[in-house]
Amino acid sequence: MSAAELYDLAVIGGGVNGAGIARDAAGRGAKVLLLEAGDLAQGTSSASTKLIHGGLRYLEHYEFGLVRESLKEREALWAIAPHIIHPMRFVLPYVHGLRPRWLLRLGLFLYDHIGGRKRLPATRTIDLRQHPAGAALKGGFTTGFEYSDGWVDDARLVVLNAMDAAAHGATIKIRSALTAAHRSEGTWELTTATGNYRAKALVNAAGPGVLKVEGLLGDTPDYAMRLVRGSHIVVPKLFSHAFSYFFQLPDGRIFFAIPYQRDFTLIGTTDRDQAENAPIAASEEEIAYLCEGASRYFAQSITPGDVVWTYSGVRPLIDDGSGKPEAATRGYRLELSDPAKGAPLLSVYGGKITTYRTLAEAAVGKLQPHVAALAGGNWSDGGPLPGGDFPKESAPSLTAELARDYPFLGDDQALRLTRAYGTLAREVLGDAQTHADLGHDFGHGLSEREVAYLIENEWARTAEDVLWRRTKLGLRFSADEVAALETWMAERIMPHCNT
Repeated sequence: MSAAELYDLAVIGGGVNGAGIARDAAGRGAKVLLLEAGDLAQGTSSASTKLIHGGLRYLEHYEFGLVRESLKEREALWAIAPHIIHPMRFVLPYVHGLRPRWLLRLGLFLYDHIGGRKRLPATRTIDLRQHPAGAALKGGFTTGFEYSDGWVDDARLVVLNAMDAAAHGATIKIRSALTAAHRSEGTWELTTATGNYRAKALVNAAGPGVLKVEGLLGDTPDYAMRLVRGSHIVVPKLFSHAFSYFFQLPDGRIFFAIPYQRDFTLIGTTDRDQAENAPIAASEEEIAYLCEGASRYFAQSITPGDVVWTYSGVRPLIDDGSGKPEAATRGYRLELSDPAKGAPLLSVYGGKITTYRTLAEAAVGKLQPHVAALAGGNWSDGGPLPGGDFPKESAPSLTAELARDYPFLGDDQALRLTRAYGTLAREVLGDAQTHADLGHDFGHGLSEREVAYLIENEWARTAEDVLWRRTKLGLRFSADEVAALETWMAERIMPHCNT
């Protein structure tokens, strides 16, 4: 194995933390390898609530440092990825008998002021009898609060970080599960499904699988992990305005209701302890819980029969002894192996999507004294992610310009493409002057040219990769349309199957 290619840093895990660390390290000039057992963002990182947020409810658990860090990141991430991240206004109705009005006002005051908010609008008190968000609610809700957070296309955030890592020289290996690893003569020797590699340092960013990887690597973990399942439901849209909702429940928990893909409403999330090796799927009890919670607020009753899709993700949280899953910390810890053991191993425990970039900075900072190639200061908030090279407030103009220059698209298609690819939408469309120039239409505006772009530039290998992670068109495709796409891709990807 000694003849295997040597990297400065190998990262295990193609979720948001792994991709973020690979990007940060490659941008400093290190030779980086990213290994992912499946597809990028195939696990937890594509199963979030799709929010870049400070975590208003974490204030109740006194996690002021985490909230401050997260709030600072909202605008930093919006600046580097304005195509996949955009501001969103949330409406929090006051409910007599739950959290008192003064506590909500205090929490929102802190939310506005501890994170260095600059461009996002401040909180304001609203009359739900007059506000657009009040029309969809049951009668009786009069007072509410309107505050700012952000929306993110979570899986695309991961892909764009991997693309930027590759643009800085990183090697990205998907479907490349680690099968064996050991230290030898000051380096890590790695055996994977796609070949053998060596690295001067190793990062374990395997998310919910972090402890399994620790065992494979022969290191004893210092932290116990708590696997918590968060489930979401999607129903036909319950409202037509652009606001989202933050709702309280009598058991002390909260949930969101968010506009999703124009025609749907996303509702979630739950917090349930997840048994190791158990299926990651929403239980009937979770689905009923979310439907009942939503029905407490919306004028339109929601039942399990209305649910068109569910998805669940497992959050790998640090076991801090909290009694309830929702109280477990969303913070992170980075553990560096004892230098006496040889080549360094950095393990990532916990974390949340909003703080992935600062986590990556901290991870690389811990490794800098041990890996000479990781030189230079922090940089990852200073350059845009692929397609995000435009002012963050001008996303609507970008869409309008694309619709003008490619008039055959229509407004909805132009919006979808700019929100997915930003300035790279023109690279997807090329010199097309008609729909026919884009090749076969697999349905719902997904063209042959776009799928080819995803294969060649974004590591898409299956219809699932395309529909559920890179385009979010899965809800619209029939079984026959999926099968046709899968067949076409299987014939197309042979030249790319090992990359």
